[in-house]
Amino acid sequence: MADSIDTLPNLSQESIQKIDNCKLVGASGVNHSPRILLLYGSVRKRSFSRLLTQEAARLLEHFGAETRIYHPDGLPLPDATDADHPKVHELREDANWCEGMVWCSPERHGAMSGILKAQIDWIPLALGAARPTQGKTLAVMEVSGGSQSFNAVNQLRVLGRWMRMFTIPNQSSVAKAYLEFDDNDRMKPSPFYDRVVDVMEELVKFTLLLRGNTQYLVDRYSERKETAEELSRRVNQRAI
Repeated sequence: MADSIDTLPNLSQESIQKIDNCKLVGASGVNHSPRILLLYGSVRKRSFSRLLTQEAARLLEHFGAETRIYHPDGLPLPDATDADHPKVHELREDANWCEGMVWCSPERHGAMSGILKAQIDWIPLALGAARPTQGKTLAVMEVSGGSQSFNAVNQLRVLGRWMRMFTIPNQSSVAKAYLEFDDNDRMKPSPFYDRVVDVMEELVKFTLLLRGNTQYLVDRYSERKETAEELSRRVNQRAI
């Protein structure tokens, strides 16, 4: 038999809460279109990560989502300027606005691009009381110039976990991307395109499932305990 809560060591009993099943299975009450922010990792004139991102946005809108694509042209390197730079402000505003994200990177030297990493690095885990990424959904994609690889999407999954996001199971990796787009910069029909459709459909479904419940899902004992301790310190300081 498990120990009762009274016998568990070092726990703040006020911060231990029972699981509220109604929070998990009840209707969220949110009825606007899912808001999805898309980031891509190249500023080349004909960027295949941008073209794939644009295809993803078309599909998301077909599935009923509202989309924004952030264009990283002109975004400074992290720490090279203050956060009040217009491109940084735009990125952070978009991150607060969205309920889910798509990250699409070219694979360079077996890794994600620095341009996409810079965008993620400019998004903090916390902005005052807001957490721009926590509890939001994420889909990851990559393009490569050679054979199919999963190095970039695997790295993006690690970053998604670090940013406290719900990264969906499916993903897209497009090999020899220069062969997959026509002269009008539209993606050709192929199994690669079919996978992109699958990923975007899954992202919308997971976003609809989780939104409205994310605050409850990411409500953590450790953070409740920390908040309670901070409030107690403030009360004690006022008493003095």
